[in-house]
Amino acid sequence: MLLRLAYVAVTNTFAALWLLPMGDRDKDVEILALRHQITVLERQLGTGTRVRFAPEDRAFLAALLTSLPREVLRRLRLLVHPDTVLRWHRDLMKRRHARTCRPKRPGRPPTVRSIRALILRLVRENPSWAYRRVHGELTTLGIKVAPSTVWEILKQEGLDPAPERASTTWADFLHSQADALLACDFIETVTLNGQRQYILAVIEHATRRVRVLGTTAHPTASWVVQAMKNLVMDLEDAGCRALYLIRDRDGKFPALMEEILAEAGIRTVLTGIRMPRMNAVMERWVQSCRGVLLDRCLLWNERHLRHALRECFYNQHRAHQALAQAAPLRTVPDPIADPARIVDLNIRRRDRLGGVLHEYSYAA
Repeated sequence: MLLRLAYVAVTNTFAALWLLPMGDRDKDVEILALRHQITVLERQLGTGTRVRFAPEDRAFLAALLTSLPREVLRRLRLLVHPDTVLRWHRDLMKRRHARTCRPKRPGRPPTVRSIRALILRLVRENPSWAYRRVHGELTTLGIKVAPSTVWEILKQEGLDPAPERASTTWADFLHSQADALLACDFIETVTLNGQRQYILAVIEHATRRVRVLGTTAHPTASWVVQAMKNLVMDLEDAGCRALYLIRDRDGKFPALMEEILAEAGIRTVLTGIRMPRMNAVMERWVQSCRGVLLDRCLLWNERHLRHALRECFYNQHRAHQALAQAAPLRTVPDPIADPARIVDLNIRRRDRLGGVLHEYSYAA
């Protein structure tokens, strides 16, 4: 529109310059001719048809004729009423003032950063408080904000409503009780002699230490109960005070096992049906055990399987992100600054791993 308006203004400017050398008689004749042409145009259009003006035409006529008095404007022969021209001019001024008075940032002004931080702190320290309670506490402190503002801030930060925030999720339970959590599971594998073996292992959530309780081809109830008794004695000797044991709903776990653990102060927590993610720490060790040992080594029999599990370097060597890259039974060593020592350690580590894998594969 601005480009077309500029074109109309330039064209009419040259037309005005063309009228300067003309005399009054010639101008009067041209005015009479234009008036007659307007009369003919109105006669052909009829009374019910209106002439349509483009936005740039309206702007040009409004800017050109608004300086004339209303009486003079009424005497002119125009295709529209004089009041229409004045209305066009008012609309132009209205849009101009609307553009100049428009705020740079539409909507309500943002909440002060300190008030926003205070709202988030109140919600995080008091998970059971809803936005109405937070608004009441802010009013008590003399801070004036709307309840909808508190609700909008909580929504933008991705905080759930109060009932969902106050409830304890499974992840929160695992994080808060990591020092007192154990997890156990059976691992199934097949040796070269065709015998199916079952490995019963327990892992500590806090230290990621794995305790292999035993391997057997027939996991009977008496065998599992004896393995649990041995586990309770090992935990007492190590000074580990476990309160919960997470396991799945496998039928190989007898009911007497829960009674033995309950006498030691350990409560059994069952995972959901077909929900291995509830026992994710144990399932992650099962994956590592299969990928590093069971799927890579040729295991002849049960004796060879037990030997490989004893020599597995998981507790002594495997780094864990949850332990800041430390192993369950090994802390992170000091950084090495000498490049020659790094090369020597790499050679010794390669030789040691090669010897261990060779022993896993061919030891009797």
